[in-house]
Amino acid sequence: MTNEHNILPDDQSFHYLKEQIAAGDQRAFRELFDHYAEKLSRFAFSIVKNKEAALELVDEVFVKFWKQRVNVPAIQNLRTYLYTAVKNAALNYLSIRARLQVTEPFDFINIQLQDEGSPEQQLIAAEILKKIRAAVEELPPRCKMIFKLVREDNLKYREVAEILNLSINTVDAQMVIAVKRISEKVKAHFDFFPKGELKKKS
Repeated sequence: MTNEHNILPDDQSFHYLKEQIAAGDQRAFRELFDHYAEKLSRFAFSIVKNKEAALELVDEVFVKFWKQRVNVPAIQNLRTYLYTAVKNAALNYLSIRARLQVTEPFDFINIQLQDEGSPEQQLIAAEILKKIRAAVEELPPRCKMIFKLVREDNLKYREVAEILNLSINTVDAQMVIAVKRISEKVKAHFDFFPKGELKKKS
């Protein structure tokens, strides 16, 4: 879903939005939902591998968020909070289904690269893009998840580290591995990469 009057995502807007939601403004809550629901659903799906379950998990997270709206202004990083909440809900879902505690969830998660059709991707020749996608699919599971969150969902390293309970150095190391392996796969066409396409996010 989209919203023409979306006021996200700068920090000042986040602060204002949090205050509105805490005051019970349903329109502000809808703006937040519209801005994040699709991305969060993809993230949940990458963990639970069930589209319907992923959508339900995201809905549940937002329902809980609304019920606890008086506490929203105290949340420092709203984006990190939502991704972490969805991750925890997804892992709990897997734990319940498996009837055991999931201790190494990221070792078996198979991430699919989404076809967003971003401006950067449109500038890359179809053959190069195909090679990049294939290279991403061959990355280790946790590496793929980190690469996806950074490059596709535009999260910062510190946000990914907090969401996945990793150190920033680990996220940085995994991104270095991802970029190196992708570069090796497409090195014959490397000069066609747009400048800054794989640039590290601070």
